[in-house]
Amino acid sequence: MGRVEKITIALTPELAGFVRSAVESGDYASTSEAIREAVREWKERRDLLDYTVEELRELVREGIDSGPSAHATMAEVKAEARRRSDPARRDG
Repeated sequence: MGRVEKITIALTPELAGFVRSAVESGDYASTSEAIREAVREWKERRDLLDYTVEELRELVREGIDSGPSAHATMAEVKAEARRRSDPARRDG
C-alpha cells in the first residue's frame, strides 16, 4: 500500500454502523479498508464530474439547441436505450 497517513474522522452513528456492518459481513477486512475505498470512489466521481460552470452551461446550451426529444414518454426513452445497448435489437 505504500506510505500511509493516519487521520481521525468523525462519522454519524448511521454511517459508522454502515461501515461496521460492511466489515462484519466480510466485504472489507477493516474499517480503514472500507473508508479508503469510499474515498477512492468519491475521488473518481469528483474527477469524472469535475466540470466548470462554463462547461456545464455549454452542455445545457447543446441540449436546448438539439430541440425536443423524438420520444414522447420516459418509457419510450428507456425502450430506445435498451435497444441501443442490446446488439441483437439494433438490427431488428
